[in-house]
Amino acid sequence: MSPTWLFGFVAAYFALLLGVAWRTSRHVSEAGFFTGARASHWAVVAFGMIGTSLSGVTFISVPGAVGASGFGYYQIVLGHLIGYAVIALVLLPVYYHLKLSSIYLYLGLRFGPQAQHTGSLFFIASRTLGATARLYLVIRILQDTILAQLGVPFWLSAAVILLMIVLYTVQGGVKTIVWTDLLQTGGMLAGLVICAGMLLSALGLSPLAALDRLDQGGLSRLWGTDPLAAGHWAKQVVAGAFIAIAMTGMDQEMMQKNLSVRTLRGAQLNVMVLALLMQAVVLLFLFLGGLLTLFATQVGLAAQGDALFPAVVMGHLPAAVQVIFILALISALFPSADGALTALTSSTCLDLLGLQRRSHWSERRRRLVRQAVHLGFALLFMALVLVFRWVDDRSMIGLILKIAGYTYGPLLGLFGFGLLTRRVLRGGPVVPVVALASPLACLLIDAHQAALFGAYRIGLEMLLLNGGITFVGLWLGSRPAAGVASSAADKTPQQAQRMVGHGH
Repeated sequence: MSPTWLFGFVAAYFALLLGVAWRTSRHVSEAGFFTGARASHWAVVAFGMIGTSLSGVTFISVPGAVGASGFGYYQIVLGHLIGYAVIALVLLPVYYHLKLSSIYLYLGLRFGPQAQHTGSLFFIASRTLGATARLYLVIRILQDTILAQLGVPFWLSAAVILLMIVLYTVQGGVKTIVWTDLLQTGGMLAGLVICAGMLLSALGLSPLAALDRLDQGGLSRLWGTDPLAAGHWAKQVVAGAFIAIAMTGMDQEMMQKNLSVRTLRGAQLNVMVLALLMQAVVLLFLFLGGLLTLFATQVGLAAQGDALFPAVVMGHLPAAVQVIFILALISALFPSADGALTALTSSTCLDLLGLQRRSHWSERRRRLVRQAVHLGFALLFMALVLVFRWVDDRSMIGLILKIAGYTYGPLLGLFGFGLLTRRVLRGGPVVPVVALASPLACLLIDAHQAALFGAYRIGLEMLLLNGGITFVGLWLGSRPAAGVASSAADKTPQQAQRMVGHGH
């Protein structure tokens, strides 16, 4: 199909998103931007969060990695089940009890403003880098398949796509993205199923016959059995559990949508249904990756990794499937990018600027500050997308998980220390010093693994090591509470609000 026609379909899809945004953002207050007025239905949130959890990187990188690592990625996703159970049973009750708009307020209640600001800044750093890496991957594919052929430069493509995201998120916030994510997740999954069906037809295989071919070719191998390797199954499952706890349960973007659900029970149902749906969806992505590898071998296509899926669809499948692929790719991109932009705005406004406690500000002034922050993050996204264009990593999912290991580790240690101990911190900048020292220590360990561990390799469990170092550092910088201010979770919502009013 010609690039002009593809561009027309993309423009029509953008128009649909703007229509949904207009419909859902009417009469949204400033508080509604951050919490969705706590009126979201749990089932709508659960389905929409599939798109947020997976993103365009999963859509491209997970199928592309099957040729090299088989179904090994599923070991991580299996660990997610454990992590999501911890979120539902441990973290959500605390967040709902305190009626939090920002989950990093918990750190403020437990340890003071320094901890809240530190937690927020680590989230901002991690989510900004992760979201822009995901955004870059999809923009690069749109550029290569459509926009470059129309003479549009990469920087302009990125600017227009970011402008569209800003336009449909700047007013409605969480209330809007709950519904746009629902639409986009449906589009992504429909594209996934249709592409898999077309590949089965092109290969002349039934689903069961395809699985047999994948097994014969070693493409469906699941368990890593070398205990010294980074891909050993136990390491992957444990890492998957802690990735879910940190990147979902301690992530403002993901929890912001959960906290928009009216009741705790509804939010817990949302998390566990999401966990089960993710198992099925990721297996389908891996199956698709196996089909792509079989097809590429059959037609003599040399493309690998992130380049495989677009190369097969755009070069070998019918025009209608190309349209579906592009729209599904955009649908995979936006739930991650729009949620990240909204959550970064929320964390900055609530945790760093204290917008909620500035009662002397008018509604209009708070709205203008919030919109300025929103636009500022969009410009930062633009700059980082251009940086990723320069770096051009071949497999973005590995890069994103590596970034997460360093930036979410301190959050894991902070929340874990707050929830699992009754200790209070000594004076001084204990939290920021420990939170910065921990990832630096992990960088040194990672750079000298051979000298430190011989043949043994640390993989994704670097996140757990990072969190453990943070936990130990906080323990050394603390003392027994002696029954005083034992836990932020023990405080009433009214006490929490009073603390917010006094600078926490």
